[in-house]
Amino acid sequence: MIDETHDPARTSWVSSANGHADFPIQNLPLGVFSPGGGAPRGGVAIGDLILDLSLAARSALLSGEAKAAAEAGAGATLNPLLGLAPSARRALRRRLSELLALGAPDRAEVETWLYPVSGCTLHLPAAIGDYTDFYAGIHHALNVGRQFRPDNPLLPNYKHVPIGYHGRASSIRVSGAAVRRPSGQKKAPDAEAPTFGPSARLDLELELGVWIGQGNALGEPIPIGEASSHIAGLCLLNDWSARDLQAWEYQPLGPFLAKNFMTTISPWVVTSEALAPFRIAQPARPEGDPAPMDYLFGDADQASGAYALDLEVFLSTAQMREQRIAAVRISASAARHLYWTAAQMVTHHTVGGCDLNPGDLLGTGTISTPDDTGLGSLLELTRGGAQPITLPSGETRAFLQDGDELSIAGHARADGYVAIGFGPCTGMVVG
Repeated sequence: MIDETHDPARTSWVSSANGHADFPIQNLPLGVFSPGGGAPRGGVAIGDLILDLSLAARSALLSGEAKAAAEAGAGATLNPLLGLAPSARRALRRRLSELLALGAPDRAEVETWLYPVSGCTLHLPAAIGDYTDFYAGIHHALNVGRQFRPDNPLLPNYKHVPIGYHGRASSIRVSGAAVRRPSGQKKAPDAEAPTFGPSARLDLELELGVWIGQGNALGEPIPIGEASSHIAGLCLLNDWSARDLQAWEYQPLGPFLAKNFMTTISPWVVTSEALAPFRIAQPARPEGDPAPMDYLFGDADQASGAYALDLEVFLSTAQMREQRIAAVRISASAARHLYWTAAQMVTHHTVGGCDLNPGDLLGTGTISTPDDTGLGSLLELTRGGAQPITLPSGETRAFLQDGDELSIAGHARADGYVAIGFGPCTGMVVG
Protein backbone atom coordinates (compact mmCIF):
# COMPACT_ATOMS: atom_id res chain seq x y z
CA MET A 1 0.00 0.00 0.00
CA ILE A 2 1.59 3.24 -1.20
CA ASP A 3 0.34 6.37 0.57
CA GLU A 4 1.37 9.85 1.63
CA THR A 5 4.22 8.49 3.75
CA HIS A 6 6.05 7.58 0.53
CA ASP A 7 5.62 11.02 -1.05
CA PRO A 8 9.06 12.03 -2.37
CA ALA A 9 8.19 15.68 -1.73
CA ARG A 10 7.71 15.09 2.00
CA THR A 11 10.61 16.38 4.08
CA SER A 12 11.21 16.50 7.82
CA TRP A 13 11.98 19.17 10.37
CA VAL A 14 14.69 16.71 11.46
CA SER A 15 17.25 18.25 9.13
CA SER A 16 19.58 15.23 9.08
CA ALA A 17 16.76 13.12 7.63
CA ASN A 18 16.57 15.14 4.42
CA GLY A 19 18.88 13.47 1.96
CA HIS A 20 19.93 10.83 4.50
CA ALA A 21 21.32 7.77 2.70
CA ASP A 22 19.42 5.31 4.91
CA PHE A 23 16.80 6.98 7.09
CA PRO A 24 14.84 9.76 5.38
CA ILE A 25 11.29 10.36 6.56
CA GLN A 26 10.10 7.87 3.92
CA ASN A 27 11.74 4.98 5.82
CA LEU A 28 11.03 5.11 9.60
CA PRO A 29 12.41 1.64 10.45
CA LEU A 30 11.84 -0.03 13.80
CA GLY A 31 14.52 -1.04 16.28
CA VAL A 32 15.51 -1.34 19.93
CA PHE A 33 17.98 1.04 21.55
CA SER A 34 19.34 2.24 24.88
CA PRO A 35 19.97 5.96 25.33
CA GLY A 36 22.97 6.86 27.46
CA GLY A 37 23.03 3.65 29.46
CA GLY A 38 19.27 3.57 29.97
CA ALA A 39 17.02 0.55 29.61
CA PRO A 40 16.39 -0.88 26.12
CA ARG A 41 13.21 0.36 24.47
CA GLY A 42 11.70 0.46 21.00
CA GLY A 43 12.60 3.24 18.64
CA VAL A 44 12.27 4.57 15.12
CA ALA A 45 15.23 5.86 13.09
CA ILE A 46 14.88 9.30 11.52
CA GLY A 47 18.06 10.77 10.05
CA ASP A 48 20.77 10.76 12.72
CA LEU A 49 18.22 10.54 15.54
CA ILE A 50 16.08 7.84 17.18
CA LEU A 51 12.49 8.47 18.23
CA ASP A 52 11.65 6.84 21.57
CA LEU A 53 8.44 4.80 21.27
CA SER A 54 8.08 4.57 25.06
CA LEU A 55 7.69 8.36 25.19
CA ALA A 56 5.43 8.47 22.13
CA ALA A 57 3.20 5.81 23.68
CA ARG A 58 2.50 8.06 26.68
CA SER A 59 1.59 11.08 24.58
CA ALA A 60 -1.88 12.33 23.70
CA LEU A 61 -0.56 12.97 20.18
CA LEU A 62 -1.16 9.30 19.38
CA SER A 63 -4.47 7.49 19.51
CA GLY A 64 -6.20 4.36 18.26
CA GLU A 65 -4.11 1.78 16.42
CA ALA A 66 -1.12 4.11 16.28
CA LYS A 67 -1.07 4.42 20.07
CA ALA A 68 -1.58 0.67 20.51
CA ALA A 69 1.36 0.02 18.19
CA ALA A 70 3.60 2.46 20.05
CA GLU A 71 2.67 0.83 23.36
CA ALA A 72 3.44 -2.62 21.92
CA GLY A 73 6.81 -1.38 20.68
CA ALA A 74 7.82 0.49 23.82
CA GLY A 75 9.53 -2.41 25.58
CA ALA A 76 12.88 -4.16 25.33
CA THR A 77 11.85 -6.22 22.30
CA LEU A 78 9.62 -5.52 19.32
CA ASN A 79 7.91 -8.93 19.43
CA PRO A 80 4.57 -7.54 20.72
CA LEU A 81 4.55 -4.90 17.96
CA LEU A 82 5.56 -7.37 15.24
CA GLY A 83 2.70 -9.61 16.33
CA LEU A 84 0.05 -6.95 15.69
CA ALA A 85 -1.93 -6.76 12.46
CA PRO A 86 -0.14 -4.88 9.66
CA SER A 87 -2.76 -2.14 9.96
CA ALA A 88 -1.31 -1.20 13.38
CA ARG A 89 2.20 -0.76 11.98
CA ARG A 90 0.71 1.24 9.12
CA ALA A 91 -1.19 3.51 11.52
CA LEU A 92 1.93 4.14 13.60
CA ARG A 93 3.97 4.89 10.49
CA ARG A 94 1.41 7.36 9.16
CA ARG A 95 1.09 9.21 12.46
CA LEU A 96 4.84 9.45 13.05
CA SER A 97 5.34 10.62 9.48
CA GLU A 98 2.80 13.41 10.13
CA LEU A 99 4.48 14.42 13.37
CA LEU A 100 7.96 14.47 11.83
CA ALA A 101 7.01 16.24 8.61
CA LEU A 102 8.22 19.75 7.98
CA GLY A 103 5.66 22.21 9.34
CA ALA A 104 4.08 19.77 11.82
CA PRO A 105 2.46 21.83 14.62
CA ASP A 106 3.52 19.54 17.49
CA ARG A 107 7.25 19.66 16.83
CA ALA A 108 8.11 20.97 20.30
CA GLU A 109 6.76 17.89 22.06
CA VAL A 110 8.07 15.39 19.51
CA GLU A 111 11.57 16.88 19.84
CA THR A 112 11.60 15.62 23.42
CA TRP A 113 11.22 12.04 22.13
CA LEU A 114 14.46 12.15 20.09
CA TYR A 115 17.98 10.98 20.93
CA PRO A 116 21.15 11.28 18.81
CA VAL A 117 22.04 7.81 17.56
CA SER A 118 25.69 8.55 18.35
CA GLY A 119 24.89 8.41 22.06
CA CYS A 120 22.79 5.25 21.91
CA THR A 121 23.42 1.52 21.95
CA LEU A 122 21.53 -0.55 19.38
CA HIS A 123 20.23 -4.01 20.26
CA LEU A 124 18.62 -6.93 18.46
CA PRO A 125 15.16 -5.73 17.41
CA ALA A 126 13.41 -8.83 18.72
CA ALA A 127 13.84 -11.90 20.87
CA ILE A 128 14.43 -14.36 18.03
CA GLY A 129 12.76 -17.62 18.92
CA ASP A 130 13.72 -19.45 15.73
CA TYR A 131 16.00 -18.81 12.76
CA THR A 132 15.78 -20.62 9.43
CA ASP A 133 18.30 -20.12 6.64
CA PHE A 134 17.18 -20.72 3.07
CA TYR A 135 19.29 -21.32 -0.04
CA ALA A 136 17.30 -19.20 -2.49
CA GLY A 137 20.20 -17.53 -4.31
CA ILE A 138 20.40 -19.71 -7.40
CA HIS A 139 23.59 -18.18 -8.79
CA HIS A 140 25.39 -18.85 -5.51
CA ALA A 141 24.06 -22.40 -5.53
CA LEU A 142 25.31 -22.88 -9.10
CA ASN A 143 28.72 -21.40 -8.37
CA VAL A 144 29.27 -23.53 -5.29
CA GLY A 145 27.86 -26.61 -6.98
CA ARG A 146 30.25 -26.26 -9.92
CA GLN A 147 33.22 -26.40 -7.55
CA PHE A 148 32.14 -29.77 -6.18
CA ARG A 149 29.89 -31.22 -8.91
CA PRO A 150 30.96 -29.65 -12.23
CA ASP A 151 28.63 -31.82 -14.29
CA ASN A 152 25.61 -31.46 -11.99
CA PRO A 153 25.91 -28.26 -9.91
CA LEU A 154 22.26 -28.13 -8.80
CA LEU A 155 20.70 -31.06 -7.03
CA PRO A 156 17.39 -32.24 -8.57
CA ASN A 157 15.20 -30.71 -5.87
CA TYR A 158 16.51 -27.12 -6.09
CA LYS A 159 14.05 -25.75 -8.65
CA HIS A 160 11.07 -27.52 -7.10
CA VAL A 161 11.36 -26.68 -3.40
CA PRO A 162 12.78 -23.76 -1.38
CA ILE A 163 15.76 -25.43 0.29
CA GLY A 164 16.46 -24.43 3.89
CA TYR A 165 17.81 -25.60 7.22
CA HIS A 166 17.17 -24.60 10.82
CA GLY A 167 19.96 -22.37 12.09
CA ARG A 168 20.96 -21.25 15.56
CA ALA A 169 19.02 -18.26 16.91
CA SER A 170 21.10 -17.84 20.08
CA SER A 171 24.23 -16.69 18.21
CA ILE A 172 22.60 -13.98 16.10
CA ARG A 173 24.13 -10.62 16.94
CA VAL A 174 23.50 -7.05 15.89
CA SER A 175 25.93 -5.13 13.69
CA GLY A 176 29.22 -4.25 15.36
CA ALA A 177 29.64 -7.38 17.45
CA ALA A 178 33.04 -9.06 17.09
CA VAL A 179 33.16 -12.34 15.15
CA ARG A 180 35.29 -14.91 16.95
CA ARG A 181 36.96 -17.38 14.62
CA PRO A 182 35.39 -20.80 15.27
CA SER A 183 37.23 -24.05 15.87
CA GLY A 184 36.14 -27.52 14.91
CA GLN A 185 37.01 -30.64 13.00
CA LYS A 186 38.29 -30.39 9.43
CA LYS A 187 39.82 -32.84 7.00
CA ALA A 188 42.09 -32.08 4.07
CA PRO A 189 41.16 -34.02 0.89
CA ASP A 190 44.39 -36.02 0.97
CA ALA A 191 44.49 -36.60 4.74
CA GLU A 192 43.73 -39.94 6.34
CA ALA A 193 42.02 -38.45 9.40
CA PRO A 194 40.47 -35.15 10.49
CA THR A 195 42.23 -32.61 12.67
CA PHE A 196 40.91 -30.08 15.18
CA GLY A 197 41.66 -26.37 15.17
CA PRO A 198 40.53 -22.89 14.17
CA SER A 199 38.91 -22.44 10.79
CA ALA A 200 41.33 -21.34 8.07
CA ARG A 201 38.60 -20.76 5.48
CA LEU A 202 36.31 -18.25 7.19
CA ASP A 203 33.83 -16.64 4.82
CA LEU A 204 30.90 -14.24 4.56
CA GLU A 205 27.46 -14.81 3.08
CA LEU A 206 25.55 -11.86 1.64
CA GLU A 207 21.90 -12.34 2.56
CA LEU A 208 18.68 -10.61 3.51
CA GLY A 209 16.83 -11.35 6.72
CA VAL A 210 13.04 -11.68 6.71
CA TRP A 211 11.29 -10.73 9.96
CA ILE A 212 8.08 -12.60 10.75
CA GLY A 213 5.18 -10.47 11.94
CA GLN A 214 1.94 -12.20 12.80
CA GLY A 215 2.51 -15.93 13.03
CA ASN A 216 0.32 -18.96 12.51
CA ALA A 217 -1.07 -21.65 14.74
CA LEU A 218 0.53 -25.09 14.76
CA GLY A 219 -1.00 -27.18 12.00
CA GLU A 220 -2.42 -24.20 10.08
CA PRO A 221 -0.26 -23.39 7.02
CA ILE A 222 -0.02 -19.87 5.65
CA PRO A 223 -1.37 -19.75 2.06
CA ILE A 224 0.77 -18.04 -0.56
CA GLY A 225 -1.87 -15.34 -1.01
CA GLU A 226 -1.56 -14.36 2.67
CA ALA A 227 2.17 -14.87 3.21
CA SER A 228 3.22 -11.27 2.53
CA SER A 229 0.98 -10.03 5.34
CA HIS A 230 3.01 -12.18 7.76
CA ILE A 231 6.28 -10.46 6.80
CA ALA A 232 6.94 -7.47 9.08
CA GLY A 233 10.04 -6.30 7.25
CA LEU A 234 13.59 -7.01 6.15
CA CYS A 235 17.15 -6.54 7.39
CA LEU A 236 20.64 -7.25 6.11
CA LEU A 237 22.21 -10.55 7.17
CA ASN A 238 25.71 -12.01 7.06
CA ASP A 239 25.64 -15.73 7.83
CA TRP A 240 29.36 -16.22 8.52
CA SER A 241 30.60 -19.61 7.35
CA ALA A 242 33.61 -21.78 8.18
CA ARG A 243 34.04 -23.53 4.85
CA ASP A 244 36.64 -26.08 6.00
CA LEU A 245 34.51 -27.17 8.94
CA GLN A 246 31.45 -27.32 6.71
CA ALA A 247 33.11 -29.53 4.07
CA TRP A 248 33.81 -32.21 6.66
CA GLU A 249 30.62 -32.09 8.75
CA TYR A 250 27.75 -31.21 6.40
CA GLN A 251 26.90 -34.70 5.16
CA PRO A 252 24.36 -36.09 5.79
CA LEU A 253 22.47 -33.49 7.86
CA GLY A 254 23.79 -30.15 6.62
CA PRO A 255 25.63 -27.25 8.33
CA PHE A 256 26.33 -27.38 12.04
CA LEU A 257 29.42 -25.82 13.69
CA ALA A 258 30.32 -24.17 10.38
CA LYS A 259 27.35 -21.83 10.77
CA ASN A 260 26.18 -21.78 14.38
CA PHE A 261 29.00 -19.64 15.80
CA MET A 262 27.69 -16.27 14.54
CA THR A 263 25.18 -14.53 12.31
CA THR A 264 25.27 -10.73 12.00
CA ILE A 265 22.21 -8.63 11.19
CA SER A 266 21.57 -4.92 10.71
CA PRO A 267 19.78 -3.39 13.72
CA TRP A 268 16.68 -1.97 12.02
CA VAL A 269 13.50 -3.63 10.75
CA VAL A 270 12.83 -1.86 7.47
CA THR A 271 9.10 -2.45 7.42
CA SER A 272 7.05 -3.97 4.65
CA GLU A 273 5.12 -0.70 4.60
CA ALA A 274 8.29 1.31 3.88
CA LEU A 275 9.27 -1.16 1.16
CA ALA A 276 5.94 -0.96 -0.69
CA PRO A 277 7.25 1.25 -3.55
CA PHE A 278 10.16 -1.10 -4.10
CA ARG A 279 8.20 -4.27 -4.75
CA ILE A 280 8.83 -5.64 -8.24
CA ALA A 281 7.81 -8.65 -10.28
CA GLN A 282 9.58 -11.89 -9.53
CA PRO A 283 11.92 -12.48 -12.50
CA ALA A 284 10.63 -15.04 -14.96
CA ARG A 285 12.18 -18.46 -14.63
CA PRO A 286 14.45 -19.59 -17.46
CA GLU A 287 12.77 -21.55 -20.21
CA GLY A 288 12.56 -25.18 -19.26
CA ASP A 289 12.52 -24.62 -15.50
CA PRO A 290 9.55 -26.19 -13.69
CA ALA A 291 6.77 -23.87 -12.58
CA PRO A 292 6.30 -23.63 -8.80
CA MET A 293 3.79 -26.10 -7.41
CA ASP A 294 0.30 -24.73 -6.92
CA TYR A 295 0.76 -24.09 -3.18
CA LEU A 296 3.83 -21.95 -3.99
CA PHE A 297 2.33 -20.03 -6.89
CA GLY A 298 0.29 -16.84 -6.50
CA ASP A 299 -0.38 -14.25 -9.20
CA ALA A 300 0.07 -11.34 -6.79
CA ASP A 301 3.31 -12.77 -5.44
CA GLN A 302 4.69 -13.25 -8.94
CA ALA A 303 3.67 -9.69 -9.84
CA SER A 304 5.22 -7.99 -6.80
CA GLY A 305 6.96 -10.55 -4.60
CA ALA A 306 10.54 -9.44 -5.30
CA TYR A 307 12.36 -6.33 -4.08
CA ALA A 308 14.36 -3.63 -5.88
CA LEU A 309 17.24 -3.70 -3.39
CA ASP A 310 20.89 -3.06 -4.23
CA LEU A 311 23.37 -4.88 -2.01
CA GLU A 312 27.09 -4.22 -1.52
CA VAL A 313 29.91 -5.83 0.45
CA PHE A 314 32.96 -3.89 1.67
CA LEU A 315 36.19 -5.29 3.12
CA SER A 316 38.69 -3.49 5.33
CA THR A 317 41.84 -5.11 6.75
CA ALA A 318 43.85 -4.04 9.79
CA GLN A 319 46.66 -2.94 7.47
CA MET A 320 44.27 -0.88 5.34
CA ARG A 321 42.97 0.92 8.40
CA GLU A 322 46.51 1.60 9.63
CA GLN A 323 47.34 3.08 6.21
CA ARG A 324 44.03 4.97 6.16
CA ILE A 325 42.92 3.17 3.03
CA ALA A 326 39.15 3.18 2.63
CA ALA A 327 37.27 -0.11 2.71
CA VAL A 328 37.08 -1.65 -0.76
CA ARG A 329 33.87 -2.89 -2.34
CA ILE A 330 34.27 -6.53 -3.24
CA SER A 331 30.72 -7.28 -4.36
CA ALA A 332 27.64 -5.50 -5.77
CA SER A 333 24.54 -7.68 -6.01
CA ALA A 334 20.75 -7.23 -5.89
CA ALA A 335 17.80 -8.94 -4.24
CA ARG A 336 16.17 -9.64 -7.61
CA HIS A 337 18.60 -12.54 -8.08
CA LEU A 338 16.71 -14.70 -5.57
CA TYR A 339 15.04 -17.71 -7.18
CA TRP A 340 12.27 -17.88 -4.56
CA THR A 341 10.29 -14.99 -3.07
CA ALA A 342 10.09 -14.26 0.65
CA ALA A 343 6.41 -15.19 0.57
CA GLN A 344 7.24 -18.56 -0.97
CA MET A 345 9.72 -19.17 1.85
CA VAL A 346 7.06 -18.36 4.45
CA THR A 347 4.45 -20.57 2.80
CA HIS A 348 6.80 -23.50 2.33
CA HIS A 349 8.04 -23.20 5.91
CA THR A 350 4.49 -23.64 7.21
CA VAL A 351 2.98 -26.01 4.63
CA GLY A 352 3.70 -29.04 6.81
CA GLY A 353 2.09 -27.38 9.82
CA CYS A 354 5.08 -25.62 11.41
CA ASP A 355 4.13 -22.52 13.37
CA LEU A 356 6.02 -19.26 12.91
CA ASN A 357 6.01 -16.67 15.68
CA PRO A 358 6.44 -12.88 15.81
CA GLY A 359 10.15 -12.09 15.77
CA ASP A 360 11.23 -15.28 14.04
CA LEU A 361 13.88 -14.67 11.39
CA LEU A 362 14.44 -16.21 7.96
CA GLY A 363 17.64 -15.87 5.95
CA THR A 364 17.31 -15.82 2.18
CA GLY A 365 20.57 -17.57 1.40
CA THR A 366 23.55 -16.00 -0.34
CA ILE A 367 22.58 -13.56 -3.10
CA SER A 368 25.02 -13.56 -6.03
CA THR A 369 24.77 -12.14 -9.54
CA PRO A 370 24.85 -14.37 -12.63
CA ASP A 371 28.24 -12.82 -13.53
CA ASP A 372 31.32 -12.15 -11.40
CA THR A 373 30.43 -8.56 -10.42
CA GLY A 374 28.33 -9.46 -7.41
CA LEU A 375 29.44 -12.74 -5.90
CA GLY A 376 28.17 -12.98 -2.34
CA SER A 377 30.96 -15.06 -0.77
CA LEU A 378 34.72 -15.41 -0.92
CA LEU A 379 34.21 -19.06 -1.80
CA GLU A 380 32.89 -17.80 -5.13
CA LEU A 381 35.09 -14.72 -5.50
CA THR A 382 38.31 -16.70 -5.07
CA ARG A 383 37.16 -19.92 -6.75
CA GLY A 384 37.41 -21.87 -3.54
CA GLY A 385 40.58 -20.06 -2.50
CA ALA A 386 42.49 -20.87 -5.71
CA GLN A 387 42.39 -17.29 -7.02
CA PRO A 388 42.87 -14.85 -4.11
CA ILE A 389 41.72 -11.26 -4.58
CA THR A 390 44.23 -8.40 -4.35
CA LEU A 391 43.39 -5.42 -2.14
CA PRO A 392 44.48 -1.76 -2.49
CA SER A 393 47.06 -2.31 0.27
CA GLY A 394 48.75 -5.01 -1.81
CA GLU A 395 47.44 -7.74 0.50
CA THR A 396 45.65 -10.76 -0.88
CA ARG A 397 42.70 -12.65 0.53
CA ALA A 398 41.46 -16.13 -0.21
CA PHE A 399 39.42 -16.19 2.99
CA LEU A 400 39.08 -13.85 5.98
CA GLN A 401 41.96 -13.20 8.34
CA ASP A 402 41.91 -11.85 11.88
CA GLY A 403 41.38 -8.08 11.87
CA ASP A 404 39.33 -8.13 8.67
CA GLU A 405 36.09 -6.17 8.85
CA LEU A 406 33.16 -6.97 6.57
CA SER A 407 30.33 -4.50 6.00
CA ILE A 408 27.13 -5.08 4.04
CA ALA A 409 25.10 -2.13 2.77
CA GLY A 410 21.63 -2.24 1.23
CA HIS A 411 19.42 0.37 -0.42
CA ALA A 412 15.97 0.20 -1.98
CA ARG A 413 15.66 2.32 -5.11
CA ALA A 414 12.85 2.98 -7.57
CA ASP A 415 12.11 5.77 -10.03
CA GLY A 416 9.94 8.47 -8.51
CA TYR A 417 10.62 7.55 -4.88
CA VAL A 418 13.18 8.48 -2.25
CA ALA A 419 15.75 5.73 -1.73
CA ILE A 420 15.87 4.12 1.71
CA GLY A 421 18.53 2.02 3.42
CA PHE A 422 19.08 -0.53 6.14
CA GLY A 423 21.91 0.88 8.21
CA PRO A 424 25.10 -1.02 9.04
CA CYS A 425 25.69 -4.77 9.01
CA THR A 426 29.29 -4.99 10.11
CA GLY A 427 31.52 -7.47 11.90
CA MET A 428 35.25 -7.73 12.56
CA VAL A 429 37.00 -11.09 12.77
CA VAL A 430 39.01 -11.70 15.94
CA GLY A 431 41.16 -14.68 16.84
